[in-house]
Amino acid sequence: MFAWLDRLPFGLLLIIALTLGLAPFVPEPHVWEKLKMLAAGELVRPIDIFDLLLHGVPWLLLLAKLARLALAPRRR
Repeated sequence: MFAWLDRLPFGLLLIIALTLGLAPFVPEPHVWEKLKMLAAGELVRPIDIFDLLLHGVPWLLLLAKLARLALAPRRR
C-alpha cells in the first residue's frame, strides 16, 4: 500500500520539505504562518487552505517516510 512512499528517496523528500515546505523564507516560513492562522481560527479563505496544503504536504510525506523507516522490521 505504501510502496510508492518506500520508493521515494529520503534525500529528495528532505530537499522538497526544506525548499517548497518553507518557501518563502522571509519574513517567516509560509507553512509556519499558515499553521499560526489555523491555530488562531483565521484560516478561512480557500487560497490560505490551499497554501497550507501546498506547503504542508512535503512535511507530511517526510514524516510518513521517517515513521516507515522507524517502524520497519530490521533486516539482517
